[in-house]
Amino acid sequence: MEKIRLIALSFMSIFMLNACLVQENLEGIAITNVTVIDAMNGLRESQTVVFEKDRIIAIETTNDKPLEVLKVIDGTGKFLIPGLWDMHVHLTYDDAFTDDMPSLFLAYGITSVRDTGGLIDKLLPVIDKMREIDALAPRVFFSGPLLDGEFVVYDGGLVPEIGTQNATIEMANEKIEMLKNSGVDFIKIYEMVSPAVFSALTDAAEKYQLPIAAHVPLSMTASIAGPEVDSMEHLRNVELDCAVNSSQLHEERLSRLNSHTQGAGLTLRSSLHQLQRLPAIQNYDEQRCNQTLDNLRATIQVPTLRLNSFSMRPSYERNDWSEVLERVPEGAQEKWIAATEDWFEKEKDQDWYGSEFAKWSIQLVGNMHRRGVPIGAGTDTPIGMALPGYSLHTELELLVEAGLSPIEALYSATIRPTEFFSLEDTMGTIEVGKVADLVLLEANPLVDISNTRRINSVISKGVVINPEELL
Repeated sequence: MEKIRLIALSFMSIFMLNACLVQENLEGIAITNVTVIDAMNGLRESQTVVFEKDRIIAIETTNDKPLEVLKVIDGTGKFLIPGLWDMHVHLTYDDAFTDDMPSLFLAYGITSVRDTGGLIDKLLPVIDKMREIDALAPRVFFSGPLLDGEFVVYDGGLVPEIGTQNATIEMANEKIEMLKNSGVDFIKIYEMVSPAVFSALTDAAEKYQLPIAAHVPLSMTASIAGPEVDSMEHLRNVELDCAVNSSQLHEERLSRLNSHTQGAGLTLRSSLHQLQRLPAIQNYDEQRCNQTLDNLRATIQVPTLRLNSFSMRPSYERNDWSEVLERVPEGAQEKWIAATEDWFEKEKDQDWYGSEFAKWSIQLVGNMHRRGVPIGAGTDTPIGMALPGYSLHTELELLVEAGLSPIEALYSATIRPTEFFSLEDTMGTIEVGKVADLVLLEANPLVDISNTRRINSVISKGVVINPEELL
């Protein structure tokens, strides 16, 4: 009997060992019985999505078949969307935010970001850290500094230094070669460049196969500069091209630019915006503007509506603003709280509160969308009281207010960024072979786009993250 008992124990030990080995060999995570939504394939109910490391390896209708995976997440009653992008961020603009940005982005479902301006020496260590193996950070794509003209707006004087001078064609060519060698993913052209330098920058970027983001230079018009770049930011300077007296305004602008021989680029740029922006909007001509927009049908517009319409939709008035303030990094929190208290204590200027530029920006995005101009979602975080991650959801809400449907707003934050980088084959939708960047929601964003805020879990590069733990 003792011999039989020992044999039985041996068999049991072998069985348990084999079971452990099988368990250890299992890989992959499955989200079962979930409603899958992406902007290309629409809504698919009762799906099981399996991902292994950083790839989606299977999608099928949920059934009772046992799943040979390491972990199962019950998606019943939940909605799975692709990881979101913020197409316009500045990781090194405010030192108080830099270290906390990666976790804040992920906590709010932003799994990829496009940094649109920072000095290379300061930016590279941040990028390298975010790209480390096993780093808990969104995918990051960066442009290096704002490529400005003879006069630099962001020169480190009254504002942080994130711009660099390109006074001549030779300087422009050298700068693009340097940026390419530094590993940038695209370039960012700014407002003070001359037409000749603009052409040199775009030609050099094409030579090195670098996508181009840009503000419309003050010396040019949107109709001319827009088709030469891959994305335009903030709707900046489009208003002039939509005015019935556009030619007159542009001549005045060129005269002031050509007569400027010394002084800060920031001062010159600000004076031109203050002098011409509202007059241009007040002289809006629909037919002329439609012609301008038709010229921009191949150029992604990143309107940053949450920034442009801040006076009309201030963050301070959101019901959850007190929670936002708790999540602002310590180095900036006191300043944000003071600004919030000041807002509620002062008597609001009704003309400013419902500003013409804010209303015009929302209207223009609607017009752009109706005429087939591609729209991308970006926030300019942390500029203008933008909490990293959180503000992208505000941008989606404003895009829907402007006229995009909820699924079109999702397109702007999932597929449109991949089009900028020609990454449609690997990112942006929930399909086999695509990267495992996903957001599990508690409610349907197609019913109400604000449901993108109701995050259950975030999957970044195949790692499942509890957002509350990050926050």
